[in-house]
Parts: sequence; C-alpha cells; structure tokens
Amino acid sequence: MLFCLLDGRARTSTELALAAGVTPSTASIHLQLLQERRLAKVIAQGKHRYYALERPDVARALEALSVVAGTPRKIGSRTPHALRFARSCYDHLAGSVGVALHDRLHQMRVFSIQPDRADYSLTPSGISALEALGIDIDAIQSERRRFAFGCLDWSERRPHLGGALGTALLTTALNRRWVSRDHDSRALSITSFGRRELHKRFGLSLEADPTSGGGS
Repeated sequence: MLFCLLDGRARTSTELALAAGVTPSTASIHLQLLQERRLAKVIAQGKHRYYALERPDVARALEALSVVAGTPRKIGSRTPHALRFARSCYDHLAGSVGVALHDRLHQMRVFSIQPDRADYSLTPSGISALEALGIDIDAIQSERRRFAFGCLDWSERRPHLGGALGTALLTTALNRRWVSRDHDSRALSITSFGRRELHKRFGLSLEADPTSGGGS
C-alpha cells in the first residue's frame, strides 16, 4: 500500500486494498497501524477519506529500501522497464531520465555538491537558468524541507535530484507538458515536446520511451 502511494496521489482504503490484494477490513487495520507510526495520513473530503504518505521522507525511505531489496517492484499495469525509464519518486523525477537530468545539471554547474555530499547548493548561473524556467528559487529555499540533495534511485543505483528543488523541476516539467502522468502507476511518459525541450535546454538526449511512444 505504501508503494502504491509513492506517486504522491491520495487513494481510498478500497483502492489500496485492491492494490495490496487484501480484504477492505484487513486494509483498514494496516492503514490504522501506518497512521499510528506516522507513515501514512488520512485526508477527509466530505464523506470520503483518502490516504497519502505522511511526508516526503517516507517516500525516500521506501526508495532506499527498494535499493536494499534489489528487485524493482511492479506497480499498476506498467511494466518494470517503464518504471525504470521515468517515474515519480513521490514528488520528484526518478528513473533513468531523472538520473540523466541530475548528471546533466551537475555537468552544467547548475548546482554544486557539498564536500560531505549530503546537500547541493545552486551556482549563480544555475539560479539564472532555473529562474528562466519560472522556478521561484527564494520560495523553495524558504520551505521547511531540504533544498536539494542526491536521492539514491532504486533502479539506477545512482542519484536523482531530491528535495524542494527536485519537486520544483518535476512540477515545471508537468506544467510545461514535458512529461505526463500515468493514471494507474507512478510511471511518467516523456512527450515529444518534452524531448525537444530537454535536449535544447539541457543537452539531454533520451533513449526510446518504452511506455507509449512518448506522445506529444
């Protein structure tokens, strides 16, 4: 059920029961335990109750556990290969596309990695490049969460960009229609427009999208 919530979207207990292959009553027991341990939270909307991950670091812990487990997990109707290509890691871009973008941003000196390799900081040219995309750097730096860091990707075993900056980049990519969400899983599709933009702005050339041809 926790893996089902890794795309950042809230779901009902019935939906989570189906995803886990258990009865609704069993799902309710587990969801209560997850709430007590602050791994999941409930969101009430009218007569409906939805469940979501309690906070972003729960998603980060799940990704790290996937690295330890060593086996990509199939979620929804997508194949594991589609998830490895591009997916949401709660609220930032993961998979081979996320790792490639992380590496290109570092090569372009958009951010620098601190000596302890724990946190990233933007360079002056990086600030200019990101603000040109409409990203409000001051706003995301003021958030009560880590600004930017390398989040170890469970399928690539290398870092993609995590933190508030990673969230801002994924939000920008979605708003500009560079990527689109899958309705049944956390797989993401790169649009043909997005491929052109990623290449023009970051020099990023992507392999063939295994999802649906990367529709425009």
